[in-house]
Amino acid sequence: MPTYAYACKDCDHAFDIVQSFSDSSLTECPECKGALRKKFNSVGVVFKGSGFYRTDSRDAKGSTVSAAPAAPAAPAAPAAAAAVS
Repeated sequence: MPTYAYACKDCDHAFDIVQSFSDSSLTECPECKGALRKKFNSVGVVFKGSGFYRTDSRDAKGSTVSAAPAAPAAPAAPAAAAAVS
């Protein structure tokens, strides 16, 4: 459950409270019974750079990043002849 920050408009009393998403916002200060306002903070997660879209994980066709050259294939081992006695 998220933690919400509130501040009183009248007495400047500030506090945090854990509330469910379905709970209604508080409107009355517990100290002076004045009007409350919900404080909003910046989001703690910021997505930057590539890798967050479905198309970013696709092949390099049309991309500026060149693919690494493939390693040369190992020569095939000759098949061992079965000895018949």
